[in-house]
Amino acid sequence: MKRALFLFSLLLLSLTLCGYGTTPPAAKTTYLVKRVVDGDTIKLVNGETVRYIGVDTPETKHPRKPVQYYGKEASAANKKLVGGKRVRLEFDVQPRDKYGRLLAYVYVDDIFVNAWLIENGYAQVMTIPPNVKHQDHFLKLQREARENKRGLWK
Repeated sequence: MKRALFLFSLLLLSLTLCGYGTTPPAAKTTYLVKRVVDGDTIKLVNGETVRYIGVDTPETKHPRKPVQYYGKEASAANKKLVGGKRVRLEFDVQPRDKYGRLLAYVYVDDIFVNAWLIENGYAQVMTIPPNVKHQDHFLKLQREARENKRGLWK
């Protein structure tokens, strides 16, 4: 019985660590953005939904929340940055969330989109371990945005 419980626990842990049995796309590949869902989520032409790691923008599409302050601006900024463009995805430890969305750091051309959104006050830092690779950088950018009263911090 102990052995069966141990094996079951090991299986659950391995499924969690490998993103529920799915493998994210290769990091060097670019993907075409089909549509921008909101300030921190995009849909790719291949059908994948990508949630940006480390950032949280005000809600515009939440089923139980009204549109939040600066939400429309954050969505518009994200759309201008990545809408209809090819993006490169970088992954951290956990490649998917509990909803099956890819979790990624997103790049368009030479712009690190996650960082840009924080730096310009469209997003605030939201760190969910184990995906913490850029946390210190993001916190520094948020401090600067807040001190300079950019975007959300006006």
